[in-house]
Amino acid sequence: MPEVSPNKRLRDWRQRAGLTRAEMARIVNLTKNGIKYTLACDEERIRRWEAGEVSWPREPYRLALTEVTHLAPEDLGFTPTKRTRTVERTSITARVRNLVGPGEGEKVVRRREFVGLTGATLFSAVLTQPGSVQGVAVDVEKIAAVLVDHSTPMNSPTDLKSLASTVAAAKRDYQACRYAQVTAKLPTLLRSLRATCASLDGEERLRAQALSAEAYHVTASILLKQEDKGLAWLAADRSVQAAHASQSPLMIGSSARVITRALMDGGHHHAATDLARGAAERMDADLAVPSADDLSVYGSLLLCGAIAAANSGSRHNAAELLDEATEVGARLGHDANHMWTAFGPTNVLCHRVNAALRLGDAGTAIDYARQVELNKLSISERKATLLLDTARAFLMWNQHDKALHLLRAAGELAPEEITGRPSALRMVRDILDTAPSTIRREVREYVAILGVGA
Repeated sequence: MPEVSPNKRLRDWRQRAGLTRAEMARIVNLTKNGIKYTLACDEERIRRWEAGEVSWPREPYRLALTEVTHLAPEDLGFTPTKRTRTVERTSITARVRNLVGPGEGEKVVRRREFVGLTGATLFSAVLTQPGSVQGVAVDVEKIAAVLVDHSTPMNSPTDLKSLASTVAAAKRDYQACRYAQVTAKLPTLLRSLRATCASLDGEERLRAQALSAEAYHVTASILLKQEDKGLAWLAADRSVQAAHASQSPLMIGSSARVITRALMDGGHHHAATDLARGAAERMDADLAVPSADDLSVYGSLLLCGAIAAANSGSRHNAAELLDEATEVGARLGHDANHMWTAFGPTNVLCHRVNAALRLGDAGTAIDYARQVELNKLSISERKATLLLDTARAFLMWNQHDKALHLLRAAGELAPEEITGRPSALRMVRDILDTAPSTIRREVREYVAILGVGA
């Protein structure tokens, strides 16, 4: 007996297009809105629409159908209900709070709770930058050439005002997680700084050296994220050398942070702890009337030391340094970005999350994460790092759904923090390898979007 379809117009359109129900479902999922809302249309859903069992699909599906057919839902045979309701699009901050907030350990996190967290932003970043990984690799090679160049600078010096503006832009790009953009600009910037330092004298040369210290700091940070240990160490050392040449205690203290991170990255956690603690103590001895910059660098050094101590398994040292940093944060009295540190009470709390995670205390890390007010963090890199740390903690707890949704949240805030970092992509694969059957399909869809090999 032939099928009678109350929604004949939708069926007729599909048949004229020469599509099976399964094929149409796949096309719906691959539309802009299908990707944005991670739709899960299937053959059964198409059948129900055509059979009139659904009079008015949910908005994401209506939008996707309009993309596919170029027809309004009413023209496809759907009938809107008289009852309407206002759908509020919850902010990322609120959704993260709902996910990790108190009591969520007992609640089921539904797949649609984080609708849109991957969103067009992340998907577009993956699709529109097919050569981004290769491009970054080429730029890293150019950075390597600059770092090992000891010849006499051939290019002309640049005025300090222009250099200061370019260095500040590099810092902002890094903190906004625009890693490919800043990496592409670093070779030219480093060469300009080298030529300028060689051509100046007196106070101007000291200022140029301070700018060099900051530029090499950014360079080392990018290379650490790329897990290029050798070049990262070289750039970090150049930052410290330039900082000492600038004769600025602030720059010396600031550059000690990146050399500490380079030591940690190489597994030298005890040396990293000692270096950070020593640099902090030297700053503290010189801080009779500390400025906001002084307190921010001092507190950031304590945080670096705390993470290094946690890496070595030293709970006592980690707790001691974190407590000291908490006191410094209280003295500063607000969350800020003095000296590009993003230091403040909230950042201290974020480091408690990270330290607990490194010590293997997933539950403690999650408890700290629940205390963080995400909107107090103005730096995208800090927000994304917190979300990834919390995702790792949930993964350690075998709560794969929450880990995946937080990973997506990080990708929405900072796409390159996911697509451009080996450690983040490894976590995606870890989730895929260990995900239970209840969310395996969702994980596979996300992996397919990222193009991560299993």
